[in-house]
Amino acid sequence: MNTEQELQALGKTAPRITENAIEDNIASEWYFTAAQGVIGAPPSGHNDGPVPETLSLLTICVLVLVNGFSVTGTSACASPDNFDADIGRKVARRNALNHIWPLMGYELRTKLHAAEQGS
Repeated sequence: MNTEQELQALGKTAPRITENAIEDNIASEWYFTAAQGVIGAPPSGHNDGPVPETLSLLTICVLVLVNGFSVTGTSACASPDNFDADIGRKVARRNALNHIWPLMGYELRTKLHAAEQGS
């Protein structure tokens, strides 16, 4: 049983952030490795030379929220033999989602506070 199911079973109906609300707040998602990002970046003096193999093991997920704000998550693989692009994207996305919870929680708390103040 997940947290939302537990709250519902207890009859808790107060406003809260749910997994569905988090998912509904995502407008688009983007995935790339750090190597792909470096290859696409203009030269800066810091990224001259060959791209290190380890950058191809770092997966980045960018979630663009409906209000235009973006959050990121990463997944780094220590061994090239264990790298799997799908798993890397899944882990990076989960880490990006973890950044949305406090943002939406803050937004909800602000709304609740305004309601409490009669605003």
